[in-house]
Amino acid sequence: MDTMTHDETSSAVPLLVEEEQHELLGCELGDVESNSSYCSTGTTSSFKTVFHGLNALSGVGILSIPYALASGGWLCLILLFVISSAAFYTGLLIQRCMDVDSNIRTYPDIGEHAFGNKGRLLVSVVMFTELYLVATGFLILEGDNLQKLFPNMGSLEVAGFEIGARQSFVIMVALVILPTVWLDNMSILSYISASGVLACAIILVSIFWTGAFDGIGFNEKGTLVNWHGIPTSASLYAFCYCAHPVFPTLYTSMKNKHQFSNVMILCFILCTFGYASMAILGYLMFGSHVESQITLNLPTEKFSSRLAIYTTLVNPISKYALMVMPIVNATKSCFPENCKKRSFSILISTGLVISSVVVALALPFFGDLMSLVGAFLSMTAAIILPCLCYLKISGTYRRFGFEMVVLGSVVLLGVAVMIFGTYTSLMEIIQHL
Repeated sequence: MDTMTHDETSSAVPLLVEEEQHELLGCELGDVESNSSYCSTGTTSSFKTVFHGLNALSGVGILSIPYALASGGWLCLILLFVISSAAFYTGLLIQRCMDVDSNIRTYPDIGEHAFGNKGRLLVSVVMFTELYLVATGFLILEGDNLQKLFPNMGSLEVAGFEIGARQSFVIMVALVILPTVWLDNMSILSYISASGVLACAIILVSIFWTGAFDGIGFNEKGTLVNWHGIPTSASLYAFCYCAHPVFPTLYTSMKNKHQFSNVMILCFILCTFGYASMAILGYLMFGSHVESQITLNLPTEKFSSRLAIYTTLVNPISKYALMVMPIVNATKSCFPENCKKRSFSILISTGLVISSVVVALALPFFGDLMSLVGAFLSMTAAIILPCLCYLKISGTYRRFGFEMVVLGSVVLLGVAVMIFGTYTSLMEIIQHL
C-alpha cells in the first residue's frame, strides 16, 4: 500500500523515470485525493504500464513475507496464491466498473458511482488511513534496520528525557524525510522513487546470495502448518496486494485499454513469483526464527547482507512523501481557499510527519502493524470494496448465477481474513504493549 511500495507500495504510487511519465505521476497523486483534476489519458504503452503495475504491487511487503510463511507453516503458502488470485480478479472488477461510465477515473469515483457520497467517503477514508499507516511503517522499518547496522549506538538524552537507540533513529530518519514532504512538485522525486522494482530484485538476489554463498545455507525444515498463525499469514499476504487504488489511473493512462487484463496477469504472476521466492528462501534460511523483517536476521558483516539492508533503507525514504502527499492535499481541501498557501501546506506536512513519528514510537512492531493494515485496510480496499461496488454497479446482485457465486466466495474470503486477521493483529499489538 514500498505495495505501499502497497511501498509502497502498498497503495504505493507507480512511477517510471521517463519525463513523459511525470504528467502521469501528477495525475496519480491528484486523483487519489479527488476527481477535481482532469488528466489526459491514453498515452502510456502496455509495456510501460507493466512497470507501473510492478512498482505498485512490489514494496516493503517483500521483507515480511518470510515471516508470514513462518507464522502459518508451509501449507499457508497456498493462501498466498489464493489471495493473489482474488486480488487479480478484483482488479479486473475495477476495470469493469470504470467501463460503465467514462467519468469514473479514480477509486473514490467508483465508490460514489456505486453508493453515492457515502461510498466516496468510505473509499477515501480507507485509502488515506492505509497510506498513513504504510508511511508510519516506513519509519518503524528504518529504525529497526538502522539499529541492526549500528547496534553499538547508545541512548540519547534530550532536555532531560532519555531516548533509546531505535527511537533516536526513527526521529533522525523523520528529520531527513521532512524536506521531501515540503515539495510541491512531486515529479522531482520520481527519479529516486522509480527504483521500487529494482530494489525488490536487489533485495531478493542479495538474500539468496547470503544463503547460498555466505554460510547460512537453506537447512531449516519449518513446520507443515501452524493454525494459530494462519490469520497473521493471510493478513501479511493481503498487505502485499494493496495497489488497487492505483489501478484506475493505470487503466485510464493506457493507449490500448483492451490490454489491461493482460498487463494485470503479467504483473500479478511476476510479483507473486517474487513474493513466493522470498518467502521460501527466508523460511529455509531462518525457519521459525525469521524476524518480521528478514533483513533483521542478516549478518551485517557480509556485503550481500549490507547491500540488502541499505537498499531497504533507501527505498522508504524516497517514497514516504508519495504516501502522505494525497493526505496533505485532502487536508488542504477541507480549509478555505485563503488558507491554501505555501506556508500552510508546509505546516500540514510537518504536522503529519510529527504525528506519524509519534505513532511509530508508540507502536514499534513492524510485523504487527503491517498485519493490521493488511487485514483491516488492504482486505477492505483490495477485495471487499471492489466486489461490493461491482455488485451494485452491474446489478449482478439481482440475479443468482455462477458470477454471483464467485463474487460471494471472494467477499467471504475478504471478510474472514479481515475479521480474524484484525483480531489477531490487535491482540499481538496489545501483548507487545
